[in-house]
Amino acid sequence: MLAPFRGIRYARDRVSGIANVTSPPYDVINGAILDQLRAADPHNVVRLILPGQDADASPAAAAAEANPAAAAAKANRIAAGLLREWLSAGVLIRDRMAALYIYEQRLPGPGPSLLQRGIIGLVRLGSPESAGILPHENVMPGLVAGRRELMAATQANLEPIFLIYDGGQFPDATDTDAMPTATEVMDGVADERAPLVSITTEDGITHRLWRLGHPGEQAAIAADLSGRRALIADGHHRYAAYLQLQAEMRAAGLGTGPWASGLAFLVDSAAYPPRLGAIHRVLPGLPPDRAAELAKAAFTVQDLPAGLSLDDARQLLAAAGQEGPAFLLAGGPVFRLLSHPDPVQLAASMPAGTSAPWQGLAASVMQQLLLGRVWGVTDSERDVLIDHDAADAVRAVAGDATATDIAERGAGAAPAAGGTAVICNPASFEAVIGIAAQGERVPRKSTSFGPKPRTGLILRTFGPSD
Repeated sequence: MLAPFRGIRYARDRVSGIANVTSPPYDVINGAILDQLRAADPHNVVRLILPGQDADASPAAAAAEANPAAAAAKANRIAAGLLREWLSAGVLIRDRMAALYIYEQRLPGPGPSLLQRGIIGLVRLGSPESAGILPHENVMPGLVAGRRELMAATQANLEPIFLIYDGGQFPDATDTDAMPTATEVMDGVADERAPLVSITTEDGITHRLWRLGHPGEQAAIAADLSGRRALIADGHHRYAAYLQLQAEMRAAGLGTGPWASGLAFLVDSAAYPPRLGAIHRVLPGLPPDRAAELAKAAFTVQDLPAGLSLDDARQLLAAAGQEGPAFLLAGGPVFRLLSHPDPVQLAASMPAGTSAPWQGLAASVMQQLLLGRVWGVTDSERDVLIDHDAADAVRAVAGDATATDIAERGAGAAPAAGGTAVICNPASFEAVIGIAAQGERVPRKSTSFGPKPRTGLILRTFGPSD
């Protein structure tokens, strides 16, 4: 399930600092973060994963806005050129031998602590039945195409997808004591050996990376993971892009090649339970007062006290969510709490053939009842924007152009002042796992598993010379 590869890393003597050339995943980077990353070091990996996001007011840039496909293709060519240049100049170096990589994220201190360890390697691509990788979330075709085109241009997996599996359950319980588990191998290495890389990023998280090149340890990991299934925690669009690129190569008569596998970070959820957060929506074209008035036809709508902080409003949202799907509307003079959806309208809004757990998911209620039936909004990349941070979503509808994900809006997008933000509760881990096990997928961008792996610590190329 997880194969070694020749990893590509930054040469610490060619950059201002390894922390300065890494970034969060591409889809959680907003305008303010983008500016900070680009200023941190001229070789920051964000120039590869979000190419073409330079502030440029030239006539050529203005013309490119009228032809987004040409602009994207040009940006991808620039990223491919940068990658080749950095490899040639020794800014990026390729490990001599194929290896797996152990990756740890740790946040100590008196507040909420964090420890997550996993293994980075290559996963075989295929259907859930053949590859054992289960998607749980729908995707947007435009975003998949964008990631696929960037991969094809750079011939690289620039950031891993994030997978989780239950290491507490043995797929073959006949001989569980013969070899150590993947988690036992990983923990032994992390506890006893010096890391290859150790950095602390601006959020206080320490990231450590070890190279695992010993054949015996690799074999033990392979034996333990054989037959297991993994859930995509983060990276559905990138995984769909992996599959599309593989299909393109096969259609071109190139058969099986390095495009038949993709870069992944695999975590044992029994040993290191992930955190599951909410993802929020911004509707730039929907006035908040109109949104609240329309919602009264299918929800109980409560105006919260004026001056209430977002944190306090979210506590009320969490309490309401204990009784069923609930949402917080922002953008007007006060927060509005939506709860207790009308059961008749709820049932009428749901697609035929979906299960009761899927229909009960707050994300499904939002997409089918609130957005579709009540507001008459089709879920699209243009009309329904995504934000992983509730405060950013609120700022977006207040007119802050730096809020809301660059990957969803584009760097030059206008602020959403006058629009409506929908603040959500996180889904439960058990609900998501149960729905995925049935072969269903929740609406796109419904879950935010974390902590997400840092981009730029390890890359993988799959060109003709690799």
